[in-house]
Amino acid sequence: MILMKPLKFMAQAAISACIGLGFALPALGQTFPDKPVRLISPYAPGGGNDIVSRIVAEQLSKLWGQSVIVENRPGAGGNIGTNIVAKAAPDGYTLVMGSLSYAINASLYSSLPFDPVKDLTPVTLLASGSYMLVAHPSLPAHSVKELIELAKRTPERISYASAGNGSGGHLGMEMFRKAAGIELVHVPYKGQAPATSDVLGGQVPLTFDNVITAMPNVKADRLRALAVTGLQRSPLAPDVPTMVESGFPGFEVNPWFGLLAPAGTPPEVVRKISADCAQVLALPQVKALLRAQGAEAVGSTEEQFAEYMASEIEKWRQVVKETGARID
Repeated sequence: MILMKPLKFMAQAAISACIGLGFALPALGQTFPDKPVRLISPYAPGGGNDIVSRIVAEQLSKLWGQSVIVENRPGAGGNIGTNIVAKAAPDGYTLVMGSLSYAINASLYSSLPFDPVKDLTPVTLLASGSYMLVAHPSLPAHSVKELIELAKRTPERISYASAGNGSGGHLGMEMFRKAAGIELVHVPYKGQAPATSDVLGGQVPLTFDNVITAMPNVKADRLRALAVTGLQRSPLAPDVPTMVESGFPGFEVNPWFGLLAPAGTPPEVVRKISADCAQVLALPQVKALLRAQGAEAVGSTEEQFAEYMASEIEKWRQVVKETGARID
């Protein structure tokens, strides 16, 4: 398993550095933008990607005095919307909100209409959250340790739901299954909502759900929280241990969100967008809005995000290889 660098190392130093960049950019960066900016959310409205896109777009619109228009272009696991940006003019006026699936798709699909490494430029990592491993109350396991013991006593009899083949929840659970040395049966759905619905109904006992959507069901005792997948406990669920605390050093699966631009976008424009996003992320109301969605503001330079992206793509390449997951 690839050990990932904690996201929080970027937050404070990167935001301070990015804010300072805005005062020393060449003329092109200083005049950007002088017309509306298009931000593609490659998923349906109402999901995490869409919500983060709209939070950031609203604040950038105020800062720039230009509209930042969020356009939802869902399909093919985010690839349709991402391809639009990969083929767009490299001027900074068309951006895409990348997420965990972007890193997974780089190896999950046998072919893509764009090169995830060569055709897009990382701009800044905006926010990161975590999944929560939840179980139906009927499952006789109150911790990760008890779940593993139960799975070893009843091999291939415990199933788990996911948002679909190749989703973060699917591959995250496969990482856990392999690390724990247990067998679990995967039941893929077309989205996390129907997956969670069947876990709530007891048809499937386990799933990885986003912390923000899992917590109301946990508080109502409709689901039991076993662990979260971040390196630190979630502020929304401070009593729920991490997978690391549950005996899996380095285990980290973060739903993350970051801006990407077409390859060839002028570096000074990329730096300008990154610096201005840092200002937005430093706003208390933005931090609060993101936290309400189960995510924490991060902020990074374009170089830091590029390094993080490379580590994510490599990490999930190995997971896809080990699990044999594939979408053709």
